[in-house]
Amino acid sequence: MSVIGAYATMGLRELLAKASPPRSGDTLAGLAAASEEERVRAQMALADVPLSRFLNECVVPYEQDEITRLIIDGHDKKAFAAIAGFSVGEFRDWLLTDEVTTATLTELACGITPEMAAAVSKLMGIQDLILVASKCSVTTSFRNTIGLPGTLSVRLQPNHPTDDLRGIAASTLDGLCYGCGDAVIGINPATDNVENISRLLQMLDDLIERYRIPTQSCVLTHVTTTMEAMKKGAPVDLCFQSIAGTEKANASFGVNLGLLQEAHEATLALGRGTLGNNVMYFETGQGSALSANGHSGVDQQTLEARAYAVARKFKPLLVNTVVGFIGPEYLYNGKQIIRAGLEDHFCGKLLGVPMGVDVCYTNHAEADQDDMDVLLTLLGNAGCNFIMGVPGADDIMLNYQSTSFHDAAYIRKLLGLTPAPEFQTWLESMSIHDNQGRLLPVSSKNRLLDIKGEVSR
Repeated sequence: MSVIGAYATMGLRELLAKASPPRSGDTLAGLAAASEEERVRAQMALADVPLSRFLNECVVPYEQDEITRLIIDGHDKKAFAAIAGFSVGEFRDWLLTDEVTTATLTELACGITPEMAAAVSKLMGIQDLILVASKCSVTTSFRNTIGLPGTLSVRLQPNHPTDDLRGIAASTLDGLCYGCGDAVIGINPATDNVENISRLLQMLDDLIERYRIPTQSCVLTHVTTTMEAMKKGAPVDLCFQSIAGTEKANASFGVNLGLLQEAHEATLALGRGTLGNNVMYFETGQGSALSANGHSGVDQQTLEARAYAVARKFKPLLVNTVVGFIGPEYLYNGKQIIRAGLEDHFCGKLLGVPMGVDVCYTNHAEADQDDMDVLLTLLGNAGCNFIMGVPGADDIMLNYQSTSFHDAAYIRKLLGLTPAPEFQTWLESMSIHDNQGRLLPVSSKNRLLDIKGEVSR
């Protein structure tokens, strides 16, 4: 038997876990390789696995999991034909060649399963993840166009610990004056009930309408609360939901594919988009299935990729991996967070999902803002669709550290990136940006500064 012979006979579920780069969540679940030697041997064996095997061997049983059924039943065999003869290692090598272009990857997306994407990512270094992701382009639209080459959008996140409208409005004004908010103005509510959600939605809608801002709003409440708010006439642009990579984990969130389909149809029926009809916003994160005891013995990065199959079905405007938010139990330190963020972005883009990343960490993780600067800079080069814009990078409601309005200005300036084109035109009209996408000094010409205490409690 060869040095990797024992690993070559492993089931895919175990082999994927052993081949995964180190992370604390897999260790917690008892799935990780026991040593670097074991990890390398597993990676060598994984490189020889034919991609076709992933269509015949499910890491979560087909009969027990609706996401597995979604992946297998929805697989595009015609698109897969281009890579059907490859092993995982050959797939990696091919992705890195110059012959593989943006058009190639766009046509291929529906032929790749999440497990294939996860497998090839485990064989890639940081530079590989960045290079291939930079060739992927996934564009979506609602009131503006997100994901175009040369652009980087920002979710303006004006959370407040008591949902005070004046506090939210102040943060929103601050973010808009830094050119943030083209991805969405999205609030995580402190109080989750229909009345409060409707109040927040109405305030954001009034602001967008008054200043004719080409963007969309969202309150990140449970999908059933959003649907109830719709029935009561609340101005819902995007429907939000956290999702995971197994049916059991999604059940812990109180959702399934049928409910998400109902929410998608209800939001589409409102017809509030002016440029497009991508109406869903999903958030994910490595470790969510393990934290819900719904991981089914599968490593957390493979399950994260499976969550993107759920997202892909509903043609979302935005998908966001909140990469360091769940905590050090799952991604222990800055090194693990950086790797995970690039993996998530790569896998999502390869699967045709409009990926953004919340470049973040919790206060008890072994990470700091230097680590986030590194990840932000790498993601900017990888072609990430959007990041977060949080006042001072410190979310005082969710109690975690993310990226600030200043960080967004930095990465755009460094790489010559602009906001979504419609939003950029608006920023120019408000004297916030010049016609090159650069921030202008705050002046009396900035019409947003005309707001004078018009938001009530």
